[in-house]
Amino acid sequence: MPALPPEARTARARIGGLKRSGVPDDDPRYDEARRDLRAAMLADHIERLLASWPPLTSEQRSNLAELLRPVRGGGGA
Repeated sequence: MPALPPEARTARARIGGLKRSGVPDDDPRYDEARRDLRAAMLADHIERLLASWPPLTSEQRSNLAELLRPVRGGGGA
């Protein structure tokens, strides 16, 4: 398994610090740190994956970027 990127190590350390200081598990800071950890790991994974692929076209990059944009319209996430 590759080493964690610096952003992921920072988020993981924040989670550990919260645990060591006795912060309750339902504290919103846990959610934030976990979200940061997952985002950093996902970004690292995407970067490594794309480095092993042939270059994407502008249209392919645009289509992939659209997947990460918030849902447009009436009710959403």
